[in-house]
Amino acid sequence: MSDQMIEQLRKLASNEMPFGEGEVVFAQGSKVSFIYLVVHGAVRLLRHQSDGAAIVMQRATAGSILAEASLFSDRYHCDAVALLPSKLVSIRKTLLVDQIFGNPELAKMWNAYMAREIQNARRSAEIISLRTVAARLDAWIAWNDGKFPPKGEWKTVAEDMGTSSEALYRELSKRRAVRSKRANPV
Repeated sequence: MSDQMIEQLRKLASNEMPFGEGEVVFAQGSKVSFIYLVVHGAVRLLRHQSDGAAIVMQRATAGSILAEASLFSDRYHCDAVALLPSKLVSIRKTLLVDQIFGNPELAKMWNAYMAREIQNARRSAEIISLRTVAARLDAWIAWNDGKFPPKGEWKTVAEDMGTSSEALYRELSKRRAVRSKRANPV
């Protein structure tokens, strides 16, 4: 998201709120009154399935909008849960809608942001649709320009890829073993 858009959204913010790890920001089915901007930390949008499993719909980090898809909805479609200690600012939904409709520059930035979010959702769906963990990992690495996550974040990558952390760790171990053999041929 552009710094200009973040600045405009911060001007609309009504409240800054801290959330501890695991704390619920809002619950699925509750009335949409606010859209949130993540100042720091990370928040996951979780949708619970009939079998009890939860699917991560979004992982919003600093500079991301949380619940932007709910701007024109009456109810939240997911639970929002802080993944890490986080700070969010709330923006009253009605105020944001009025600003988007009344400010062509903000509307343009909002539309560009939403287009990027749709592209990201499609990439995620593509990655999750791949059959093997190896193929998913290759696609994830390509999507992230070959950059690996910070230490301790592989579990989050596994969630993003729609696989277990154990399956991802096995694939990473296989790749390390292959690299080691290439570097140290017998």
